[in-house]
Amino acid sequence: MDDSFHYMSMINHMTIQKKLMEQLKDTGLTLGQPKVLDYLKDHDGVSQKEIAAGCLIEAGSLTSILNRMEEKDLIERKMLNGNRRTFHIFMTETGKKNQKLVEEAFKKIEKTALNGISEEEQKLFMEIFCRIYRNLADMK
Repeated sequence: MDDSFHYMSMINHMTIQKKLMEQLKDTGLTLGQPKVLDYLKDHDGVSQKEIAAGCLIEAGSLTSILNRMEEKDLIERKMLNGNRRTFHIFMTETGKKNQKLVEEAFKKIEKTALNGISEEEQKLFMEIFCRIYRNLADMK
C-alpha cells in the first residue's frame, strides 16, 4: 500500500464514504444526500447556492441530488419574500429523522477512526488537517 499523502487522503475519504453508506443503507439515502442533510442541520432554510458552496458540490450535481431528496420527502423548496428566483431548502420531518441517523453514523465512524489516538494527538491532527485544507483552498 502506498503511504503517500494523496493516496492516504483518497483511501480515507473513500473508506469513510463506504462505511457511511453501509450504515445508512436502510434509509435509502444515496451519495451526496447525507452531506446535504448534515449541512442543513445547521443551515436549514438556506438557498441552493449556499448549499453548493457549503458542501463543495457543483450546482448541476446539487440540483439532481435535491430533486431526489424532494421526491423522497427529505426536503422542501420554498420561496421566501416573493423572490421567484431563489428557493430556500428546508428539511422535512422525514429529513430531520434521517439527518439524526447521518449524525449518529458520522459519530460512530469518527469514534472508530480515532480509536487509540489520544485527545492531544487528535487536536494536533485536526489543526494540521485544517491547515492542509486552507492551503489547498488557497492553491492557484
